[in-house]
Amino acid sequence: MNTLKNKVALVTGASRGIGAAVAKQLAGQGARVIVNYAGSQQEAEETVKAIQNAGGEAIALRADVSKAEEVEAMFDAAIAQYGKIDVLVNNAGIMITKLLKDTTDEDFTRQFDINVRGTFNTLREAATKLADGGSIINFSSTTTRVMMPTYSTYVATKGAVEQLTRVFAKEIGHRGINVNAVLPGPTNTELFTKGKPQEVIDRLASLSAFNRLGEPQDIATVVAFLASDDAKWISGQTIGLNGAMA
Repeated sequence: MNTLKNKVALVTGASRGIGAAVAKQLAGQGARVIVNYAGSQQEAEETVKAIQNAGGEAIALRADVSKAEEVEAMFDAAIAQYGKIDVLVNNAGIMITKLLKDTTDEDFTRQFDINVRGTFNTLREAATKLADGGSIINFSSTTTRVMMPTYSTYVATKGAVEQLTRVFAKEIGHRGINVNAVLPGPTNTELFTKGKPQEVIDRLASLSAFNRLGEPQDIATVVAFLASDDAKWISGQTIGLNGAMA
């Protein structure tokens, strides 16, 4: 399938996990891909190599999305390399889970800087630098639809991303750009499983209709569809990717 042929896609936080799966899926459908990373250079280069070995085209660019000047430089470097950016996938994010009473000022600031400011920074660049007719897919979380203790600050950041998505879809739609958010449920990645006892993982897996965790590929397939021209009439939506968990 070459539904993304001749398109250029920028995926933030694409060195591993869901981001890497998305980058590979977009490349597999014909897109040239920018693999963004903040600290995991080796893993980003491995993602690029995997894409290239499969016959695709990709480069890795470092940028901390919470820093506006680095995001601006990343967009400019990507456009210098490929001439344009058609697809923006805002996947970069962190998850700090603590009871609200135990959440420090530093925890709060770090989550909002990366999860919200990072999305804001890339959307602001996309407002003038994404190609007409492009697509934006932001990452929220199914945790915005459930009430899970210890997730309060994380959910607050993802709720903000959903609102940015809805409003920006109206602001940029005149250029033919659609903007959506995807809300993965529990997914089999290091970000999700790290530090969790197996019984907790099993319990969360049982909440889906299929009695399993999601896999990164489950998410990547839907993102690739939303990045394609077939999904143009979908915009301003928050789409749960959670196997009927919520």
